[in-house]
Amino acid sequence: MLVAKRGFGLETSAAMSTTTSTTTTSTSPSTKRHHHEHDDVVDTPRKRRQTIQKEANVESFQVTHQEVLLLHGVKQPYTHTTKYEIPQIKTDTEMLVKVNVIGLNPIDWKASDFGWGLPALPCISGRDLAGTVVKTPKRESRFKVGDKVIAVSTDYRDNRKSAYQEYAIASEHNVCRLPPSISALDAAPVGVAYVAAALMLGVCIGLDFSHVNGPDLYTISRKLDPESVPKDIKDEVFNSNITPALRPKKGDWLAIWGGSSATGCIALQLAKLAGLRVVCILDVARNGARMLKLGADLLIDRLDTERAVEIVRSVTGGQLTWGIDTRGKESAGLLARAMASPSDAKAEGDNDKGKALGHLVALTGRPSSPTPGIQYHTLPIKLFHEAAPVGEALMVWLERLFEEGKLHPPPIEVATGGLQGVNGALDRLREGAAGGERIVVPLT
Repeated sequence: MLVAKRGFGLETSAAMSTTTSTTTTSTSPSTKRHHHEHDDVVDTPRKRRQTIQKEANVESFQVTHQEVLLLHGVKQPYTHTTKYEIPQIKTDTEMLVKVNVIGLNPIDWKASDFGWGLPALPCISGRDLAGTVVKTPKRESRFKVGDKVIAVSTDYRDNRKSAYQEYAIASEHNVCRLPPSISALDAAPVGVAYVAAALMLGVCIGLDFSHVNGPDLYTISRKLDPESVPKDIKDEVFNSNITPALRPKKGDWLAIWGGSSATGCIALQLAKLAGLRVVCILDVARNGARMLKLGADLLIDRLDTERAVEIVRSVTGGQLTWGIDTRGKESAGLLARAMASPSDAKAEGDNDKGKALGHLVALTGRPSSPTPGIQYHTLPIKLFHEAAPVGEALMVWLERLFEEGKLHPPPIEVATGGLQGVNGALDRLREGAAGGERIVVPLT
């Protein structure tokens, strides 16, 4: 089923383009054709020309039905359905995208196996996709028909926006245009991992990206109307324990436990861009070389957990303030211990006297027993699709990072079979057979 593996693109932009073209030739001729269409992309035309082109292309799109994958029940495989209505645009900020490549995420199989985050059944799933714009938003937009894009579907309750179909709706603030330097195959699995990494760093711990031509998500999110922010993420978004004076500064240490995951790799790259020093706790023999190329300052082997905790404490002088865990409750607890100073146990309840907190983002679960002196944070993923200023800032920056070659996508495995190959690819994720690679599924 799997026909190719691709590694991290650590070349310059020009080299990345050449390498991508060569590799996709051997795996998917249709994908190669799609990639070279980037050569025809032109700058956004003036308003009048854009409006005329948009109306003409919208009228020319006459497709009414498509193939999709439907989930009818928990712990069941997806069912291939050959005639399903094309999703309809409902607001003036939405566009229709032809799906060319699906990017698979661990949550994709966990959702169907455990019923996590599923809307009413039957439903369509899938959060990452790369494709081509076939209908633009009704209002004036920076997008045009024919643009190559990735769309990130964090709004999992809206089937129209899911990836496991031939055509998907996307809100323009959740879409990133792809420059010629990166192919749809390489970009397809980036979206969710990038959004998660950027929100953890920018919102949860307050890291400022504005000095590297990125957004200041801390300020953007705190300017939102509190009534417009979903209740279950409001405390995270407006967290009062990270004041402007206590935000991360250049040279601060950040620890990432599980740094070789796609989210960890992107968090490492964004943190380094912003000037942090990063220690990654991971399987060094398996993933260490790759993480060093991405800029990690220190690698610590996670296989001896107690030793790992000791090394983190030693290297950071017992003053580690910022942490991210991508693996689970147990490793989040270990990282919390590494962040806690010896006096924290005695100082519980004294934080109101000015003691600095350690801030740990637990991506996949908080430890059952909290560690004194540590504040746990939860990823406010809904902010990406609910708050247009946040989503747009992230997508515009991602486009710039791609253009400048400053963000390297995770290594990938390419699955065959189109939509009908998704179930087999999800099985590989369940079994852990994909290793550190993300699986992508071309539809064309």
